Amino acid sequence: MPDVFVHPQGLCESDEVGRGTKVWAFAHVLDGARVGEDCNLCDGVFVENGVVVGDRVTVKSGVQLWSGVTVEDDVFIGPNATFTNDRFPRSRHWLEEYPRTLVRRGASIGANATILPGLEIGVGAMVGAGAVVTRSVPPHAIVVGNPARIMGYDDRSQPPLTDAEPATDGAAPPAEGSREVGVGDVALYGFAEHADLRGRLTAGSFEAPSGVPFTARRWFLVYDVPTREVRGEHAHRICHQFLICVSGSVMVAVDDGEHRRNILLDRPSLGMHLPPMTWASQYRYDSDATLLVYASHEYDPDDYIRSYDEFLAERAAQRR
Repeated sequence: MPDVFVHPQGLCESDEVGRGTKVWAFAHVLDGARVGEDCNLCDGVFVENGVVVGDRVTVKSGVQLWSGVTVEDDVFIGPNATFTNDRFPRSRHWLEEYPRTLVRRGASIGANATILPGLEIGVGAMVGAGAVVTRSVPPHAIVVGNPARIMGYDDRSQPPLTDAEPATDGAAPPAEGSREVGVGDVALYGFAEHADLRGRLTAGSFEAPSGVPFTARRWFLVYDVPTREVRGEHAHRICHQFLICVSGSVMVAVDDGEHRRNILLDRPSLGMHLPPMTWASQYRYDSDATLLVYASHEYDPDDYIRSYDEFLAERAAQRR
């Protein structure tokens, strides 16, 4: 393999290693492992047979990739991150088939993180240093802690949209009327508040342009959500939704396949329109949060897209 660099103290037994890849000192790639192009396997990395590593992957020192692990393109794995492939290991007991652990393209895994077997680390996800990942991580989610919990979503293309952190154009969420947020046709709606000694009142309509932009066929409430749990993680093909957090607050991550944004719903006078083909998740529920959702269609399981890859493919087909 003339296009592969192997340090004199490195050992590469596989002949399926792509050009431009570097195997540094005391790293060991077993026969039967497959490593793509332009990868960097740092000192002390071990790659077992059956492991598949994509292109442009960086694996820092002290990482072992065991049978059953697949790493897609452009992944970063930090020093001493630990993968496991057997939930009930016993000495000299081997599994006939190892659970498949999949690290999707563009994901990053921080130093000393531990990944349990059979999980998927989603596209562009970020696993914090020292996190213990016991459940699959959604696309673009940022997880930390033991056990790892979602604390946000990567939206570096645009900052969070809240009163404290305004949009890049300097405009806060509307007090009245609507404005788009830069993610597909997702829009925020502000409704007038009326207050006196008897309390506060907010009202809206189902008439465009200032009201909910569709006639609702269904509504539901989401409440008593443990603050660390995540709802949503899907898109709809034809159904519109309109979200109002009638008490407490909740963060909503929206994604149109090209842009992502985190938006705080924190008052009954602020609503969000989620048009079809918007990938959305809700997280960081307050303990007293109640989310009211209007829907344009009756429940139809076939209207849901629950795979992020499928969502991206359908969005790309629409654009073509």
